[in-house]
Amino acid sequence: MPRRVCRVLTLWLSLWLPLCCLFASGPVLARDTGTDPALVIDRHIQHYTVETDGSYRLNVDLAKTIVQQRALRGHGQYAIGYNRTLDDILALEAWTQKPDGRRVPVQPGQVLDQQEAATGAGEAPMFEDTRLKVVVFPEVAVGDQLVLRYTLRRKAGLFPGNFEDLSSAPFYASKNTLLIYDMPSTMPLYADAAGFVPVPGENPPGRRRYQWRYLNGDNERLEAGAVSYLDYGKRLAVSTFADYAAFVGAFRALAANASNAAGRTPPAPAIAALARQLTAGLPDTRARALALSNWVRDNIRYVGVYVGPGGVVQHPASTVLENRYGDCKDHAGLLEALLAAAGIESTGALVNSGNAYRLPETPTLGVFNHMITYVPSLDLYLDSTAEAVGAGYLPPALLGKPVLLLRTGTFAMTPILQPERKRSTAWFDIRRDGRSSFKLSKTAVGAVAEPYRSALRDARQAEREAFAQRMLQGLGRKSRGVFDASSGKGSADEVRLSFSGTSEGFLELPGPSALATSYDAWGGLAEAVSSLGQESERRQDFVCPAIDHEDETGFRFPKGVRILALPKPLKLMDGGIYYHASYARRGSAVVIKRRLSFRHGSATCTPADYRAMQPALERIQRDLRSQVVVSGD
Repeated sequence: MPRRVCRVLTLWLSLWLPLCCLFASGPVLARDTGTDPALVIDRHIQHYTVETDGSYRLNVDLAKTIVQQRALRGHGQYAIGYNRTLDDILALEAWTQKPDGRRVPVQPGQVLDQQEAATGAGEAPMFEDTRLKVVVFPEVAVGDQLVLRYTLRRKAGLFPGNFEDLSSAPFYASKNTLLIYDMPSTMPLYADAAGFVPVPGENPPGRRRYQWRYLNGDNERLEAGAVSYLDYGKRLAVSTFADYAAFVGAFRALAANASNAAGRTPPAPAIAALARQLTAGLPDTRARALALSNWVRDNIRYVGVYVGPGGVVQHPASTVLENRYGDCKDHAGLLEALLAAAGIESTGALVNSGNAYRLPETPTLGVFNHMITYVPSLDLYLDSTAEAVGAGYLPPALLGKPVLLLRTGTFAMTPILQPERKRSTAWFDIRRDGRSSFKLSKTAVGAVAEPYRSALRDARQAEREAFAQRMLQGLGRKSRGVFDASSGKGSADEVRLSFSGTSEGFLELPGPSALATSYDAWGGLAEAVSSLGQESERRQDFVCPAIDHEDETGFRFPKGVRILALPKPLKLMDGGIYYHASYARRGSAVVIKRRLSFRHGSATCTPADYRAMQPALERIQRDLRSQVVVSGD
């Protein structure tokens, strides 16, 4: 169920940031620092010369040495991102420097120009000007140094009269990484730096030169489920915006200019008529807002349109309605217009759709990559691009996030929690020959209902069969099963899924035998515990979503089978975790009930929180591994 992400920031801007995180490609040991020894950055100098209108010239000088064989695949070529409408690549030279001093130059035929592959948008079509200059280095071997120098000219500033940039640390040893921003003296540059230190330098006449050098040193390895490296790692955010209010003002000005150029007169008659039609007879403001959001979600296709400055400019709502497609900004703009026509005030809200939970003090597009809609009177957030999430709920990645409201230029926070609950049952009728008939069912309530419904509805037959096979693993030597015809049905906020079948060799009879007490078929309680406890220890904050799971497992035994031992019940409350497990005999049957809930004051947890959870997680995991012991004649 991939979620389609709208990249509010321009792709071309991020693509040529050669300092963006370069993740280690090899296996990471528990105490690994995260710094990949396969490559060494000998020299990396980025020199921006910015003009008063926001245009600039970027000179890049990069030299890196291949240390290990595995670096050849990822670094034998280098991609330079550019926008064919806004950018010109004025000069480019590259070569492979051999240890014996021989230089093997990159020939013109080894510089390939290609369309940038769409990323972050699932299977959505993309229309964009972003291109890649792919430099293929010749005769590359371990020990070689790869050298690249190029100049790129941005002909017009993305935000007229302003400039911003975001870089983060490389995950390789770096001997000399330097970022230079040569600014007009009338354009002060603000910065938020961690792991980068300012370097003094001479100022050219009428200009001011800002320089930062990257502090080389080990990085923490990226832990499972950790927040974005930008939240805690080495990064440099620079901007001519003094604060986020100024940033929002520039963003709004772009949208206003685009609307005026298109002759937009909101609300357009078609938008007003549609809003009346969709909200007729609905009882209250919330019901009307949800109806409008659901209509946009269901009827406006996600299509990324990043032509020229399209990465930050909304298209007029009337155009989006007529075309029936658009990116996240276009979805938000149309929804805002429909809400306005229905008398409901709303605003676009910029947010990070990944795992970044903190914003740099210096405003930059680098962290914002998605736009949603906020209705102040209802304190309600709507994401009409989230195909598998119903209106009134947010995708999990958007919970507990700071958002920047475009109408007011102020910050707000998305909800940390939203209603969601899962209940799973697994019942096994066991025969004397050890075979079992089973029925597995799940009820998902609240925010998780629509994702389950969508996954089952949209899955192709082959995908359903593959999923069924995964569910059957561990149920016996030969298992067969099918989804019930009613699976996926239910109300808007509740969905019920059922799966039934048979398995051979489920219980070894005659003689003593043991049965597992946990069968986690599809995102149940055991999987939630496993996800929460992925690391032996943590040094980084991590995403810790709320959990509300209830599981029931039952075994009905044939005559002649004696129940010898049941696990002891367990009840605990520790580290924000509540867990209760009970084991009961009911005639010839055993019924196991478990309940797990977890609540935290934010969407992320700290290493200290993780240490507090460990005793409870370890006891729960032992309980989940427990067995029912029986014996048959």
